[in-house]
Amino acid sequence: MNRRQFVAGSGVALAVGMTRGEAVAASAEKNVRGAWIRTVEKTAGPVLTALSQRRLKLQMPVECKPGQEESRRQCTYLEALGRTLCGIAPWLESGGDAGRYPELAREAIAAGVDPASPDYLNFGTTAQSLVDAAFLALGILRAPVELNQKLPAKVKEQLITALEKTRVQKAGMNNWLLFAATVEAAIAVLGGKWLKAPVELALTRHREWYLGDGVYGDGPHFHADYYDSFVIHPFLLAVLESPVGEVDKDLELTEVELQRAMRYAAIQERMIGRDGTWPVVGRSIAYRCGAFHLLAEMARRQHLPQHVSPAQVRGALTAAMNVSLGARGSYDAKGWLTIGLAGHQPGLGEPYISTGSLYLCLEAFLPLGLTDRAPFWSDVAEDWTAKKAWAGVDMPADHAVDG
Repeated sequence: MNRRQFVAGSGVALAVGMTRGEAVAASAEKNVRGAWIRTVEKTAGPVLTALSQRRLKLQMPVECKPGQEESRRQCTYLEALGRTLCGIAPWLESGGDAGRYPELAREAIAAGVDPASPDYLNFGTTAQSLVDAAFLALGILRAPVELNQKLPAKVKEQLITALEKTRVQKAGMNNWLLFAATVEAAIAVLGGKWLKAPVELALTRHREWYLGDGVYGDGPHFHADYYDSFVIHPFLLAVLESPVGEVDKDLELTEVELQRAMRYAAIQERMIGRDGTWPVVGRSIAYRCGAFHLLAEMARRQHLPQHVSPAQVRGALTAAMNVSLGARGSYDAKGWLTIGLAGHQPGLGEPYISTGSLYLCLEAFLPLGLTDRAPFWSDVAEDWTAKKAWAGVDMPADHAVDG
């Protein structure tokens, strides 16, 4: 829809006080949401369609480091499902413009947890399956109706059993502790019997590993990467808010984690340059715009920090999506993601990266869970911090936050 068409057909909007310029602006913001949805459908569609038809293992390629093909086939399909649903779950739950995707997601889960399915996924057979199951678990927590209540009873039972199988894998003393805790949280909300010990360990260690200014160590040490966003803050928030969060009896983390996450979201917003790029630092850079998982999550929660408006986050995330997923070569000829940050750059993939891993980029799309009337979508476009600063716009200075 172009501007002339929108204004000509918007008599009701103009009648209630919208100027012609405001009507055009409203059309532009609606088109941004539409562009996000088209990208989600382009990216998630092949994964969910193939798995719902029980043909994912036949159709999805396994791109990875040479020599890693066999090991990656053991985990890449569960990676694709878990990371896809983790990112689009709020959109599925919103009941708005997700169309057939909620049903498609349930069919995909059913195909992945049915032992008789040719696409039965490997839960618990490798250490990586703990990671991948946790992303699926977080998706379930984010869509309590569409990916829990509406699951058929048999599928729910099979899903609980599948998640329980990951308990044989021991989590390392790093962000992986949150994977084990998140699996237990999903088992709890699905109606299974959850284990207390993995949750207690994850929360205890992350209390110890907080370094200040919204940053946790990945283990006892600081790592210059995006794992505070990829994993730590989003998973920690979800665990604390789930039934298993009751183990935080003294509320040491519950009372401070939201503020810490808001501070890190402020840092993330400032990381996005005026052209949508961001520092290419640390491992897992091939997750593309998924580097802003936490910023997208705080926007979805409508808990953005002071001086960071929903509209500027919308603009920043859109720019980050465009420079990464919009780059030539980011998808192969059949529509599957390729390894890279901006296009096809296989050298950026670590030995643990394969095709399924790449769908973590969809975590940047979490604000689709907000209705189109929410300020994130309805507010007039606004430049983000980097664009304002480098255009000479005056603004408040940034400061570290303790606690």
